[in-house]
Amino acid sequence: MRYWLVMPAAGVGRRFGEHIPKQYADLHGRTVMEWSLAPFLYDSRCLGVVVVLGMNDSFWPTVASRLPDVTGATRVTEASLAAALADATRAAERTSAKGGGSTGEGFSDPGLSLPTAPVVTLPRVITAHGGSERSHSVRNGLAALSGRAAVDDWVLVHDAARPCVSRQDVDRLLTRVQSHPAGGLLAAPAADTLKRAGGDKEVLETVDRASLWRALTPQMFRYGRLCEALDRALGQGRSPTDEAQALEWMGERPLVVEGSTTNIKITSADDLVIAVALMAARSGVGRTGEDSENRIGN
Repeated sequence: MRYWLVMPAAGVGRRFGEHIPKQYADLHGRTVMEWSLAPFLYDSRCLGVVVVLGMNDSFWPTVASRLPDVTGATRVTEASLAAALADATRAAERTSAKGGGSTGEGFSDPGLSLPTAPVVTLPRVITAHGGSERSHSVRNGLAALSGRAAVDDWVLVHDAARPCVSRQDVDRLLTRVQSHPAGGLLAAPAADTLKRAGGDKEVLETVDRASLWRALTPQMFRYGRLCEALDRALGQGRSPTDEAQALEWMGERPLVVEGSTTNIKITSADDLVIAVALMAARSGVGRTGEDSENRIGN
């Protein structure tokens, strides 16, 4: 199956409390947004990406210049394979310098075995202007796909401030939802005891969490149906807080696909600290005594 990606990134991050929007905060050598984009930029199933930006966004050009590809040029599927090739080349050069078996056309080292990298066309990245609310921004992103996306094409919507989504979770979502009539979303079961409080912040009741889930992203819906759902909601003066809610208002019942609780959303400086720790753990910092290279796409 194939899909399109829409990434709303027009928020100013008022709760984040920093001088730059949260999606552009530094995270383990890259911006939050770059990590959020990474699982999709290296996915051959992704047909294209729309990043929805604020009207006065001055940070995007720097990020765009660092993306692996924004024109649809042909490259290997995984950045890690390219990195492995570079590492192996350096190893072969060292072997050659010691009198090993390198040739003038490359290297030939019987001790090295590299995986074969399928060659694909990486998704083209385009931009659109955001709106006053998330739902407006997503709708603008969908409009940017008009004439390119078919009515029945799948669209994934992923927050620019969710840098820790795993490729495994994305794969699980695609596998589970592709046969569902309404679409679906990643979500995590509510784990904490939930309290409902009044305006005075006094507890009114404890809420049964047995059937409650925290909505995550990506969320996955058919292009035409999602456009219709958002148009109807916005036309009625309603602003859904996520795409699933817009479909729910049309009587649909999206599928919940359990995702990792590490797929956190950066809304405060504390969240950024947690994300840094998660990224450090993934890259192996502290396990070998040396900081691993910051490779997007690993």
